[in-house]
Amino acid sequence: MSQNKFIFGSEEWFSFPDLGIPTIKARVDSGAKTSALHAINITPFLKDGANWVKFDINPIQNNLKTVLHCEAPLVDKRIVKSSSGFREQRYVIQTTLDIGTDSWPIEMTLTNRDSMGFRMLLGREAMSGRVLVDPEQIYMLGQSTTDNLKEIYKDAEKADSGLRIGVLASNPELYSNKRIMEAGEMRGHEMHFLSIKECYMKLDATKPQIHYRGGKILNEFDAIIPRIRPSITFYGCALTRQFEALKVYCLNSSTAITQSRDKLFSLQLLLNHGIEIPTTGFANSPLDTDDLIKMVGGPPLIVKLLEGTQGKGVVIAETKKAAESVINAFKSLNANILVQEFIKEANGKDIRCFVIDGKVVAAIQREALPGEFRANIHLGGTASIIKPTAEEKRIAIKAAKAMDLKVAGVDIIRSSKGPLLLEVNSSPGLEGIENATNKDIAGEMIKAIEKNFKLNKN
Repeated sequence: MSQNKFIFGSEEWFSFPDLGIPTIKARVDSGAKTSALHAINITPFLKDGANWVKFDINPIQNNLKTVLHCEAPLVDKRIVKSSSGFREQRYVIQTTLDIGTDSWPIEMTLTNRDSMGFRMLLGREAMSGRVLVDPEQIYMLGQSTTDNLKEIYKDAEKADSGLRIGVLASNPELYSNKRIMEAGEMRGHEMHFLSIKECYMKLDATKPQIHYRGGKILNEFDAIIPRIRPSITFYGCALTRQFEALKVYCLNSSTAITQSRDKLFSLQLLLNHGIEIPTTGFANSPLDTDDLIKMVGGPPLIVKLLEGTQGKGVVIAETKKAAESVINAFKSLNANILVQEFIKEANGKDIRCFVIDGKVVAAIQREALPGEFRANIHLGGTASIIKPTAEEKRIAIKAAKAMDLKVAGVDIIRSSKGPLLLEVNSSPGLEGIENATNKDIAGEMIKAIEKNFKLNKN
């Protein structure tokens, strides 16, 4: 200690006895004001009349099988801006930082730090008046080895006695795919990433097969999670059908994915189930353009490509002339299009309800950038937590059921006529909704598979 202060390096191991965390590696960052702790499954609750919060933590980096269940007094909820500029609301807890024979209370925000290099960040508020930082040093307080960690956390280690699950997708580095893989591993399952383009099939009446990279036969899978991008829908669904033929459980069926990708058919299906949508027109002849525009209430209106995704292929036409130009331009390319009324009062906002196994597990409000009408996160839209109404939840659940989707992102818009359904997505992204809500959506998807196999996991 120097001048009655501890000297920390840029990386240190700390203990939090009140949380039941014997040791955890942290990034010491005097440039950050607030400390942050990795947490998933964050749930507030009342304890003896006071506000508390419970959460799960994987205290060892790159080890998702070791899980601790923690709880702590809830101090506050704050909007925190990350180093990447993302703003999210976080729960704030107070707990005791333990260093050898010394300890003191600190505040920490709870957030999912799976994408970060450290399970914890120690900010300057927790160090003020007590600590000096030497950024050239690390582990000034001692270092835990791999063997130490195995011994320390031996009671928290989970056995590998789960299912064999494949994630059928295109990009293993995509946030959603990585999170699903991690969530499955954390719950003790054997996870495999299966690149759609590297799979091929043997069609045989008695012995159908799926092969992978160099002839490896994909057999003995318990379940498949299809995450099929729109550009490869046909082949991805063909592979999913092949897995179904092999009696492998698919979280979303090939039929459900196929019909959800057909925007026109899916809207017709939803209407047949009594679900309200914005007034929509569809035509194939330029001669019908004038009446098509009148049909949806005139300009401004939305023109959508049937094959569009993530807001691509969606155009707003402010005037009748602009609408005619856009419609005729699309038709000259032999593109199938929908024309839809523009809901001005929505003000560039929509609601994404994430439905898993017949239940809305999370919801966010997406808001478009200024001057933009599309609220998609991929186009720069922002996400915030919202509590959907009972009617919006009912619509979301009913829509997922109508499409026969176990997992669905249901987009709803608030209009003067009440909530209207915009779209049902069979491979909804996880990044925006997990970051905004701090909920383990990937874990909920794995739980849906476990429920199908009647596994009782915590």
